[in-house]
Amino acid sequence: MSARLSGILTVLREFAFGMTGYEFTRHAAELRASLETLFMVNTVGDMIGLPVIPPYYALRLMPYLVPQIATWRRRVLREREITEDHDLDLHGI
Repeated sequence: MSARLSGILTVLREFAFGMTGYEFTRHAAELRASLETLFMVNTVGDMIGLPVIPPYYALRLMPYLVPQIATWRRRVLREREITEDHDLDLHGI
């Protein structure tokens, strides 16, 4: 009986999170990804042809950025549709 009750509580908790917090967490993850992309462009943008920051500072940050460079390049250089980055939800309607 208690296992069934805990299962029902888990389902209700996940349902409430889906109704209230899921959109906030998804938006926060998208915001973090866009800020991370801007940071990577500022520091190692010369890898894709955008010399923005002097190489001295980029070299100082390089040990922290090396694990993320491959995924960043793949994310920045992949082909996209023009509407892919925008949510076309009807907020408030």
